[in-house]
Amino acid sequence: MKEAFDVAIVGAGPAGISAACILADAGVRTIVFERGEYPGSKNMSGGVLYGHDLAQVLPDYVERKCPIERNIIESRIWYLSKESGYNIGYRDGIFGTTRKHNAFTITRAKFDRWYAEQAHKKGALIVPSTVVVDLLRDEKGRVVGVSTGREQGEVQAKVTLLADGINSPLATRTGFRAEPKPEFVALAVKEILELPSATIEQRFGVSGEEGVTIEILGEITGGMDGVAAIYTNRNSLSLSIGANLADFAASKIKPYELIEAFKQHPMVVPLISGAHPREYIAHWLAEGGYDAMPAVYGNGYLIAGDSAMLFNALHREGNNLAMASGKMAAESIIEALKRGDYSRKGLARYAERLADSYVIKDMKKYRRFGRFLYQNKELFNELPRASSLAAREMLTVNGVSKKEKQKLIVKEFRKQVPLRRLLRLLWHGWRAIR
Repeated sequence: MKEAFDVAIVGAGPAGISAACILADAGVRTIVFERGEYPGSKNMSGGVLYGHDLAQVLPDYVERKCPIERNIIESRIWYLSKESGYNIGYRDGIFGTTRKHNAFTITRAKFDRWYAEQAHKKGALIVPSTVVVDLLRDEKGRVVGVSTGREQGEVQAKVTLLADGINSPLATRTGFRAEPKPEFVALAVKEILELPSATIEQRFGVSGEEGVTIEILGEITGGMDGVAAIYTNRNSLSLSIGANLADFAASKIKPYELIEAFKQHPMVVPLISGAHPREYIAHWLAEGGYDAMPAVYGNGYLIAGDSAMLFNALHREGNNLAMASGKMAAESIIEALKRGDYSRKGLARYAERLADSYVIKDMKKYRRFGRFLYQNKELFNELPRASSLAAREMLTVNGVSKKEKQKLIVKEFRKQVPLRRLLRLLWHGWRAIR
C-alpha cells in the first residue's frame, strides 16, 4: 500500500527531528523514518549539546523535561604525551546563571528518544526499525518519495529531507552524496562509565547539576590525527576517542586498543577509578569540512546535518549544526509547499539560509583546519613529547641551573621539531583558523 505525505524525513537524529518539529507546528503532514529500534538507539556523539539551537526549535525544552545530564560551567583542554600532559581550563559563573544551558551534556539514547517524542506530540509520524533503501523519482528525475525495506513500503512525498548521518545507506545507492574519502572521516569509540554523582562532583570540583568538559589532543591518539574527550554526566562519565579513518587504516591500530590506552593515561586514571563500564559504541564523524560538503538541495530533496558533512572540527560542534540546518530546511520546505514548487529552484532558499547563518560562516572559516591536522602529524607525536620534556625539566629541582635546562630544552625541540618546521607549523595553523 502506498501512502502520501507532504514531507518524508530520513533519520530521526537532531537534524531530522528539528525539521519534523518545525514542520508539524506548521501543520505539514510529516513522516520520519529511523533505522534504529528507536530514535537514539544507533546514534552517537561526544555528548555535549548547545541550548541556543534547541531553543530555536523548542523554546520551552527545559519545561518539557529535556533529559539534561549536567550544565557545563567549565571547559578544559589537555595536551598529552604518553605519560604526562598540560591542562588549561576556563570556568565562568555566568554559565550557571544568565547563560545557563549554553552547553550541557546528554546521552543520545535518552535525548533522541525524548526529542522524537516532542515531534510526535506535535503531529509528526515517527516510524522506527525502518530502513529507507532508495528514493522514488518521477519521469523527470525529481525525488517524489522513498522506498523502505518493508513489503509494499513505498511512501510518496512532495519533498524528502535526507538526515540519516555520514554513513548513510542512501549515499552510494542514490548518488545524492559521494562516498566520503577516508581522510574526510573520523572513527570514534565511546565508553560510558558509571560513577556515583557525589564522586563525580568531588573529582571535578563541581556541585549539584554542574558539569565539566575536557577536550584532549596529543600523543594519546597513537600519533594519528585525532581527539579524545571526557564529559561529566549525572551518574556517569562519557569517554570518547577517535582518529582519522585513513590514519587508522595506515597504522593498523584497533579502536578498542586506543580507548584502553586512553583509560590508562596517568591524567585519566584518577578521574575514572572505580567506574564500571555501562555502554560501548562506535560511530563515524564528518570531518571533511566545507570542501567536502555535497550540494545540499536538488529537485525534490534537501540534505541536513551529518549527511551534509556539517561539522565544526575545531570547536567539536555537530549536534547544534544539525539542529540549525534541520530548522532551516523545514522553513524552506514550508515556503516551497506554499508556492507548490518543489524543484531545485523552489528549494534553493535552504542554501541561502545556510549561507547567511553561522553554520556556513564557521564552516568556511575553518575549511582548512581538518587538512591542517591531517597533514601535520608532529602535533600528535614530536610536539607533545618535546613540550612535556620542557615542563618536566623546568619543574625538576636537581642542582642543574635553569640556563642549562633551557639549553637542553632548546636542543630537544630542535631535534624533535626543527625551527623551520615549527615556524611552518605555526604559519599553517594560523591560516587554518584565521
